[in-house]
Amino acid sequence: MPASRTGRPPVRRAGRPAAAGVPRDNPVRRLSLRARKAWDRPLTAYYLILGGSLLITVLGLVMVYSASQITALQLSLPGSFFFRKQFLAAAIGGVLLFAASRMPVKLHRALAYPILAGAVFMMALVQVPGIGLSVNGNQNWISLGGSFQIQPSEFGKLALVLWGADLLARKQDKRLLTQWKHMLVPLVPAAFMLLGLIMLGGDMGTAIILTAILFGLLWLAGAPTRLFVGVLSVALAIGFVLIKTSPNRMSRLACIGATEPGPHDTCWQAVHGIYALASGGLFGSGLGASVEKWGQLPEAHTDFIFAVTGEELGLAGTLSVLALFAALGYAGIRVAGRTEDPFVRYAAGGVTTWITAQAVINIGAVLGLLPIAGVPLPLFSYGGSALLPTMFAIGLLIAFARDDPAARAALAMRQPRFGRKRGAVRESARAAGPRRWNTMRRRASAARSSGER
Repeated sequence: MPASRTGRPPVRRAGRPAAAGVPRDNPVRRLSLRARKAWDRPLTAYYLILGGSLLITVLGLVMVYSASQITALQLSLPGSFFFRKQFLAAAIGGVLLFAASRMPVKLHRALAYPILAGAVFMMALVQVPGIGLSVNGNQNWISLGGSFQIQPSEFGKLALVLWGADLLARKQDKRLLTQWKHMLVPLVPAAFMLLGLIMLGGDMGTAIILTAILFGLLWLAGAPTRLFVGVLSVALAIGFVLIKTSPNRMSRLACIGATEPGPHDTCWQAVHGIYALASGGLFGSGLGASVEKWGQLPEAHTDFIFAVTGEELGLAGTLSVLALFAALGYAGIRVAGRTEDPFVRYAAGGVTTWITAQAVINIGAVLGLLPIAGVPLPLFSYGGSALLPTMFAIGLLIAFARDDPAARAALAMRQPRFGRKRGAVRESARAAGPRRWNTMRRRASAARSSGER
């Protein structure tokens, strides 16, 4: 080793070690790092919920217009009849979404009991002769005059989410959720009351969604495994009895995976839904060019609108819809997982369970993987009664996403600074503190024995 001018041996500078097996200028690695940083930004959930819900609603309006034209003409109505009603519902829902997204959390909690009382009252009115209407064999509708009807059971989903989240949050603040009695009462009896009012009308599809919301709330509250399994066993036993005693529900169960209409065309709707998806190909036959909607596929613009989407927009269209729902579900889980407020965690988790479970049941029925439950695809299918409470629930998620300290600081930095000092923005960002992931499920108390899980 040659000596330096001072007589001392030269010092080697330690360079950065190259990543093993990954070149320094690897574009895949750079893209992965950028994507990871983008997903970890504080406003990611806010933009996913807002953008995903708006895209699903707009695409749903387009598909409702395409899928409902033939049905409207067969009923001697204008071709845009169902589209105009859905557009009006979407406009009203947009107002509800904006109002819910701007409400503080305290006001959301204050609305829990009035919404629950109103939903129970309307669901009871459905069973009054002369007021309740029967549609497709289910007594779950109230006429508002003319061609407008309302289904109160759809508002029961929102009522259970808000009221259940407020109830569990208050019990958690008082440290009562470590006792199974406080975890079950009065949440489970109230949910069973709503389920009973729904099942009086014969709408088992909505009852399944309400049950999913109940179990989602119990899971978020940290219910012990024995308690969770016990309530699930009771619900499954009741569901088995209701299915076994109804020939219509048994026939729907028998149509899972059917490829032929069968005797008396009992599986007609399920089979023609598969036909619509199969004829769509990769990019579909074109918007408005569906063949199955010409009287072959029942409920083409409501429960089976996903099949028409697959026929007209192909695999690319259906995968796009699935990706939007997946992004919406991910954002809801992220909101519930990052908050310190128990009400926000329970409400965000309940809304995410509601929308995700309903989308899975609807799409699973169209694909022939699940029995036809008669539930619409959230934000997508025709039906104002389903669209209004769902858009209000989306507004809840947006409000919760904005309420995150890091998101508030990021939004404050993007606002116009006229008349504001930069120090105020920096102070708000400093007050937000470091971002931290929290578990979405409430951690068990230290007093609880490990044998209960």
